[in-house]
Formats: sequence, structure tokens, C-alpha cells
Amino acid sequence: MTDSAKTVGFLGLGRMGAPMASRLVGHVDRLIVHDISPAAVDALVMKGAERAGSAAALGEKCDIVLLSLPTPPIVRDAVADVVSGGNPRVICDLSTSGPKLAQELNEMLGPLGVASFDAPVSGGIRGAELGSLAIMVGGPEALYPDVHPILDRIGTPFFMGETAGAGQVAKLANNLLSLAAIATTAEAMTLAIKAGLDPVRMIEVLNAGTGANSATRDKWPRAVLPRTFDFGFSAQLSLKDTRLALAEAQAMGVPLPTGERLAALLDRVLATYGDDADFTAMAKVVEADAGLDPER
Repeated sequence: MTDSAKTVGFLGLGRMGAPMASRLVGHVDRLIVHDISPAAVDALVMKGAERAGSAAALGEKCDIVLLSLPTPPIVRDAVADVVSGGNPRVICDLSTSGPKLAQELNEMLGPLGVASFDAPVSGGIRGAELGSLAIMVGGPEALYPDVHPILDRIGTPFFMGETAGAGQVAKLANNLLSLAAIATTAEAMTLAIKAGLDPVRMIEVLNAGTGANSATRDKWPRAVLPRTFDFGFSAQLSLKDTRLALAEAQAMGVPLPTGERLAALLDRVLATYGDDADFTAMAKVVEADAGLDPER
């Protein structure tokens, strides 16, 4: 039995989009997908999805279109392409694209009779694969029952309110805390390592005590302790998210001094390790400042 009797389109089959879309196969009547990568589309078609051929075709064929894309300009252009082919009833942006764009999309789509939801996700690639993402949703409450069963398949949706951008603000706040955990854990671990303590044992101690956080529980064991720095989220996208948070905070008159320091640290990561650096490379910059060899 399907979770939905709707034709659903999914645009953007990257590291997050592909596993999210995969979880919808067989749980909606039809899943139609598109991406600029033919190989990514082929992989979903092999699992049972249908090929759209273009973003405009999604607008023509689908009741609901979900997007998972890297930056606000790409999201904006993709939505314009979707509605150029026709008007789906609902467009739902799963990207972290900021509240300003969510408001722009709402203003663009409203006159066309298209409902706009912003529904950014948190939980990383593993969460996308397991269907355990936290999904922060803003949009018209009357139509929320139409998208809830679909979102429920890829994670746990939390309705944050009808204001366009409500989900985006929640996601940016979440990301600030997540990045702060990485930076603070890097400082605490550098202090311990410089004092001669074993890093593996130190993480065990932190996770048994009040210092436990998402970085000590997941990012250090998976990407920092083994020195692979490949958790799966780029420093470049982290910096994008942090700048979105800073811009929104400035517009509301909310000082974010910690956010400013996080942006500066991410800038240094990119300057030192290049555009492909993982956000866990923040630890290497902190270690280097303390005189530790980050390539040890």
C-alpha cells in the first residue's frame, strides 16, 4: 500500500537527495526524478523511479515536487524551471536555502496557485539513508497533511509554523549549534592531546560525561579520530549555512558573535585545505594553532 496517492517529483539527486528519493520508491503512486547527472537519475530509475527529462517536466507531470539542492540561487532557478512547465499543487524545498529565499518563493508561487513549503533537513547522509532525518517544516497548515506522509518516509517532520521561512530559521539555528559543537570539541580535544592524553580515551570520557554532544558522539569517532576528515558535509556548504544565519540575524537585530567566529574558522579551513574540505577539518585548524601536527 502506498503512503500517498500522488505523483511526486524529486529534483536534485546528490549525496542527500538520492537517499531521500530512494526511500520514496514504492511509497508514492509514482516517483518522477531529475538531476543534472544522468548517472544519478539512472540509479533511481533502476530502483523503480521514472525519468522526468527536465525540471519543467516535473512541473507538468507532478502534484508535489520536492527539491534538494546546494545553494539558494540554484534552488531559485530550479523552481522557476519547474513552474515553467506547469503548476504542481505543492513545491517543497528540502534544501538549506535560508528564510529570505523561502519568502521569495512563497511570493513567486502564491499567485500561480502553488503552495510553497520550506522543509530543510538535519541528520546527514546516514540519516537520509535510514529515514531518520529531522525535518523542519514551514508552510500552509491546511496543506500540511498532503506533504506529511511523504516527509514522514524520509524522517521526522516538525511543523514550525505557517510563516514562510519558519523551517529555514529552525535549520539555521540547528546548524549553528552543530558547528559550535565541532569547534568547541576541537578546542577541548586539542587541550587534552597537548597535555598528553589519549584522544580515543578522551572521547570515551566526554561521551560518558556532561560534555557529550553530536561531535563527540558521531563526528570524532567517524572522521576525526581516524584522521580521515570525511564525515560527508563540506566546509563550503557549512560556511554558506553560517552566512545565511548571520544575514538573517543581522536583519532581525540579533548579535551572533559565536556565529561570526565559526564563519571565520570555516574561512580558514577552506583557505588551508581547499574547497573540497570536510567541515570536520575545523579540528585540523585548531590543532595547528596549538602547535600540533594536523597530518599526524
